[in-house]
Amino acid sequence: MFDPEPIRQALREFALDGWLLYDFRNSNVLARRVLGLDEEHAGSRRWACCLRADGPPRKLVHRIEAGALDAIPGQSRVYLAWQEFEAGLAWLLEGLDTVATEYAPRASNPYVSRIDAGTIELVGESGCNIISSGDLVQRFEATWDEAQAAMHREAEAITTSAFSVAWQAIAEATSAGGQVQETAIQQVIMDHYRAHDATTYHPPIVARNAHSGNPHYETGTGDDTAIRQDDLVLIDQWCKVDRPQSVYSDLTRMGYVGTEVPERYAEVFAVVAAARDAAIECVRGAFAEDRLLQGWEVDQACRDVIIEAGYGDAYIHRTGHSIGQEVHGNGANMDNLETHEQRRVMRNTCFSIEPGIYLPEFGIRSEVNVFVDGDGAVHVTGGPCQEAIVPILATD
Repeated sequence: MFDPEPIRQALREFALDGWLLYDFRNSNVLARRVLGLDEEHAGSRRWACCLRADGPPRKLVHRIEAGALDAIPGQSRVYLAWQEFEAGLAWLLEGLDTVATEYAPRASNPYVSRIDAGTIELVGESGCNIISSGDLVQRFEATWDEAQAAMHREAEAITTSAFSVAWQAIAEATSAGGQVQETAIQQVIMDHYRAHDATTYHPPIVARNAHSGNPHYETGTGDDTAIRQDDLVLIDQWCKVDRPQSVYSDLTRMGYVGTEVPERYAEVFAVVAAARDAAIECVRGAFAEDRLLQGWEVDQACRDVIIEAGYGDAYIHRTGHSIGQEVHGNGANMDNLETHEQRRVMRNTCFSIEPGIYLPEFGIRSEVNVFVDGDGAVHVTGGPCQEAIVPILATD
């Protein structure tokens, strides 16, 4: 049975009167997860649940799916006609002033916005002050327990070791002047996952030369996909152990098929690494001082380094994303480019830090994951951080 007491405590902490959770045909996966509902059997009618700071939850369900929220304690009202739905929604919110829901003002955060504009209009007609539930979602959906943190460390060991396997496969194929397809190295990594009981929603990115200048390059789709000597190679990979509630590790590293990395590549990598480290230090500094940190601040600390080095126009994505049961999770992103991320960076959450510089001839990215534990200690996983491009053909 769902326990509403932790949410009541959070509502009081955030000075909120209620949290309206609403779903129609699995349109709001965040609401379903918070309530512990099965995402595979979402039903075909609208339901709403208001978790209230002043008492038990109130629930609104359709007559032909009257049991949809039976796992949630509290008062229920059943509707059939649309007029009854509207009246029921008003009843859910009765007596409340400030209510959170999966909404973002001015479309400022699409990762949170899960409720359609018409429903928001109905909520507004109740007289409530509506705010985004972004930080509540983080607290109850994006935070990890100890078991998930342990599974992340397992996944990190698999992704980290996969780089060594991939570099070795490239070295063996190219050391005598041969070549190997990007897709072949992608398959080497996928085989490594299977051998270690790991899974992923999508194969990794293996990108040579100019392909690495496309942050979301689809491996094997470029004009020339054969990796040879003197090629730059970007590998971006993500996996999780194949167990319930497991969470991802998501890492990117760079290699060069040769014994000595060209100065131009090394120069750009140094800028990216400095930006990455500035973002990490931003997080560490904030938690050491026990001060509130918002996602946009981490992005800006990183971005400033790249702008100062003259590559601002070549940094074309956010600094990082939340990591959870999906590789792109539902917590705060490190973003002041695509959105102005005002959700706080919370304890027991994980996110990527992955700055990149993308030029026509090549791209450089360095990605690590950062986990902030319950005591506020900041852990960089996928480390030690890559400090230089790997010379794949160099001998020990």
